[in-house]
Amino acid sequence: MSKRHSAKYKLDRVMGENLWGRPKSPVNKRSYGPGQHGQRRKNKISDFGTQLRAKQKLKGYYGNITEKQFLRTYEEADRRKGNTSENLIALLETRLDAFVYRTKFVPTVWAARQFVNHGHVLVNGKRVNIASYRVKPDDVVEVRERSRNMALVLEALQSPERDVPDYIELDAKAMRARLVRLPESAEVPYPVKMEPNLVIEYYSS
Repeated sequence: MSKRHSAKYKLDRVMGENLWGRPKSPVNKRSYGPGQHGQRRKNKISDFGTQLRAKQKLKGYYGNITEKQFLRTYEEADRRKGNTSENLIALLETRLDAFVYRTKFVPTVWAARQFVNHGHVLVNGKRVNIASYRVKPDDVVEVRERSRNMALVLEALQSPERDVPDYIELDAKAMRARLVRLPESAEVPYPVKMEPNLVIEYYSS
């Protein structure tokens, strides 16, 4: 098993939730934590602990985002007008790797980052290999023509595991997608409950 898969499944076990809704998640078999003490009764979590957990869960969901990158994303969300937690979700969802994952061009957020880094993605006709690139409304993201026969892409597009959200317009046959508008947190198809408001409290406290 690769390091990335190990890290992903470890996060599922630590959180006790199937963060990505994957059928192979170990949480599907047992919801308690890893190790010999995993089934012990848990003490009540403090407010700070609850906020930290919400932050770790949201950050972990988006794959390889570092703490520094996540903090910068929060700071940008805080600077923008409007609701900070809504801004945070919109900024995370419009990262190029997250967008590629949402379009079902790849099976996982981890694969999305690698797919972008290896130059398989075009934005408005130009190759972009920066996973944190910000997709804007009306931007068109597509799989580069020479990459369209990759088994990874074909299998992901045919998978019934996930649905493409309404804020993305997908032409699966052309392997092309457009960001219709910035998403609201309520319409982002998280398999588990995310609490961006607690993340805001964590950083602002």
